[in-house]
Amino acid sequence: MQYTIEVREITNPTSYDGQSLRTVVMARDADEAIHQYVRDRAAELMSFTHPGNGQESIGTVRKEDAFFLVRVYEA
Repeated sequence: MQYTIEVREITNPTSYDGQSLRTVVMARDADEAIHQYVRDRAAELMSFTHPGNGQESIGTVRKEDAFFLVRVYEA
């Protein structure tokens, strides 16, 4: 299954002009998708949750001194 991962920097939101960056990964579920994303970028998963709507998952990722808000949903 394809998952879209939207990433927005929260430590310096102007670094991407407020735009989110999108990546598509193949995974069995949202958990596998976020772990693959983190591993591929040598980052650290700080938090990850599945709110009640069942359509998207939300988390935070750290890479070096930057923190990112991530949204994971089926592509």
